Amino acid sequence: MKSSGDKIFASIVLILVIAGIALFSSATLGLLAQAGSSPGKRVLSQFALGLLPGLLALLFFRYLSSKHLHQLVIPLYIASILTALLVFTQFGLTLNGARRWIDLGFTTFQPAEFMKISVVLMLSAYLAKAKETISDFRKGLIPFILIVGIPCVILMFQKNTSTIIIIGAACTAIYFLAGASFRDFVIIILCATLSLGALVGNHDYLKKRVETFIHPSENAQSGGYHIQQSLIAIGSGGIVGRGFGQSVQKFNYLPEAASDSVFAVYAEEFGFVGSVLLVLLFIAFALRGFMIAAAASSTFGALSVTGLVLLITLSAFLNIGALLGLVPLTGLPLPFISHGGTALFAVLASVGIILHVASNGGKAGRKSA
Repeated sequence: MKSSGDKIFASIVLILVIAGIALFSSATLGLLAQAGSSPGKRVLSQFALGLLPGLLALLFFRYLSSKHLHQLVIPLYIASILTALLVFTQFGLTLNGARRWIDLGFTTFQPAEFMKISVVLMLSAYLAKAKETISDFRKGLIPFILIVGIPCVILMFQKNTSTIIIIGAACTAIYFLAGASFRDFVIIILCATLSLGALVGNHDYLKKRVETFIHPSENAQSGGYHIQQSLIAIGSGGIVGRGFGQSVQKFNYLPEAASDSVFAVYAEEFGFVGSVLLVLLFIAFALRGFMIAAAASSTFGALSVTGLVLLITLSAFLNIGALLGLVPLTGLPLPFISHGGTALFAVLASVGIILHVASNGGKAGRKSA
């Protein structure tokens, strides 16, 4: 009889979802101070287009049979690529110089969020079948480059470098967990370094982000404004914070307070103690996720869970690190919390797949059932 899933992991996710609702609602209040803003519309889209469909997706993947999940891998991968290409048509929407969204009229849709999931599943499915021949250059590295490279090229033209980094890191990790050679590791790291350097060298917006990271105090009213206001918000929180809903920086100071900068709002309201607790919660999410992967009954399950957990936790820590000035600003959302219906939907769908693997065998799933 199938286990009911991993209750510890599910409990961590439930805490993150509830906390995300509260924190997003508080951060959205900052829009009241902006002329022409519509906080009510953002809240509605977060719930109606993110949370509710996301919970349905979670349940769908959680109770989907393993056979049907495998059958969906290739169609999902192809569909995600085709959908991502739609941003270059008349349906595409350009915001802040980046063309990453599809305009649905009543809302926008970011296909890159689903591409992350489909690439991890596609690579995991291939590696599970090719694990005996993965050391062969033609059956290991070349398929890896094709599966991961095609989506990354599309994302490059969308000016979505942060998602390229997340996908590349997660997929490289599962590639080597599957048994790839050290030779391949050197080749991938070398290619990734050269490609990232070329992107920074040829795109002004990336140059400015790197320059701002190196000299955050310069151009405090232009390129460095975001990080300066973020650090002010985080520092203002002190040890225990101003209190829930009491952030000052979210009112006309922090750019994108409800999305990219939501952690800064959280840190101002809950202080150092609250910030540490949130970081520990994401660490617990990652550790329990890796336990599910280690106990998975199939190679596909182990690799896909590892990749999905990395997608979520890397996004979280890069978002937090950027607002602390530890890494350049990336534009990545804080999972479960930042505004963005597509991102929340995709994260909850990923959780459904992880719980699916936990429920279909493995020590972690049985122990917590």
